[in-house]
Amino acid sequence: MISLDEYGWNDFHQHNYTKEENQALGRVISVKGFKYDLITEKGELETELAGRLLYGSDPEGLPKVGDWVTYLDYGETGYIIGVLPRMNALTRKNPGTRIERQVLAANIDFALIVQGLDQNFNVMRLDRYITQVTSCGINPIVILNKADLITDHDLYRQKVTKLKRESPLFFCSTLTGFGITEIKGMFQKGKTYIMIGSSGVGKSSLLNILMQSSVQRIGAISKDNNKGTHTTTTRDLFQLSGGGLLIDTPGMREFGLTNDASDESSELFPAIQEFAQACRYADCRHVNELGCAVINALQNGSLDAQVYESYIKLMKEQKRFEIKIEDKKRLNKQFGKMTKEAKNHRKKHKY
Repeated sequence: MISLDEYGWNDFHQHNYTKEENQALGRVISVKGFKYDLITEKGELETELAGRLLYGSDPEGLPKVGDWVTYLDYGETGYIIGVLPRMNALTRKNPGTRIERQVLAANIDFALIVQGLDQNFNVMRLDRYITQVTSCGINPIVILNKADLITDHDLYRQKVTKLKRESPLFFCSTLTGFGITEIKGMFQKGKTYIMIGSSGVGKSSLLNILMQSSVQRIGAISKDNNKGTHTTTTRDLFQLSGGGLLIDTPGMREFGLTNDASDESSELFPAIQEFAQACRYADCRHVNELGCAVINALQNGSLDAQVYESYIKLMKEQKRFEIKIEDKKRLNKQFGKMTKEAKNHRKKHKY
């Protein structure tokens, strides 16, 4: 019998779970098309969605890797009938032009944001990842891979420090093994971690080292840019030897924000908030207002220009997302009203 506590079951989930007769409990560890692999007290089980869940839920509400679900057990298979409330969920704007949220995974304690110390390193992209992860209620951890390609680690440490984030920072090399021991030591039993980043930063290589096996195929390294080819195509949850749980993800070209544009707390933008407390106006946007302490800090060099630029860009992007989401809700509401009126008209005139 498997203890679900080892797979992330905690007081939050227990509080939101009501055991019912004929229903079993499991956690989604992999999604492949219409098949959902669960870890249950009996072991792994391949399941499908029950009809009422498949046709009665919006995309965000469907089970994702990391979700806890209830299912009907039929021995060698099962049917998922419910998704328990989520502790949190890592989301991003749906890639492309569609203004929707995409849920990447659920019930996550820590996010490992991986960048490569080659052409991949980008402090503004890193700020984007940290901002979104934090807004989702997940603790960010920064991992800079390919440390064998550089000699001055302090230079990159200083670049990350400019963001004024309190995120732990690790340097490593999956090629030489540098820093791997320290990364292994941070994992906590029963806690769920997710690994995110662009393609080619070495996520699959790092996962294989942490698992001490080749669970993910590693693409060949390009001699031109030292980047591995994109190999991970699904999100999967793995249990590490020390008891931690790690969700691997495909490389992401886009990581659009979905947090509330009105949320400018010190938790999301600490480098800005450090000075914003001294602004003349409480609702200062830190763009061109008189008495803006943030602008003053930028002009006198106390605030790094790249950090400020990142903040402005992220806030503008989030505001556009928020406005378009509200437009979509308004259009859906208008369409629903029109549909209702049309039905009433047909009933009245008996077409």
